Amino acid sequence: MKSVIIGITILAAAVFAVLPSRPEGFGLGWGIDVLTFLRGALPVAAIVIGIIAVFIGIADMKDRAEAKKEAAEKKE
Repeated sequence: MKSVIIGITILAAAVFAVLPSRPEGFGLGWGIDVLTFLRGALPVAAIVIGIIAVFIGIADMKDRAEAKKEAAEKKE
């Protein structure tokens, strides 16, 4: 229950920070900064995800080759 309350509080704080600031003082107006950060971080995240996918693919190919080898040994 605590984690749900903390999660909702953090989510509300994030939404409040991204909302545009108004003369009444509602919102921090960080929306443009968040978009700038996302534009810079997206290519880096794509590279990291791509590298991880390549490593997973290589490990999968090795596992399949090992499984074929074991199946061939069992046949003999």
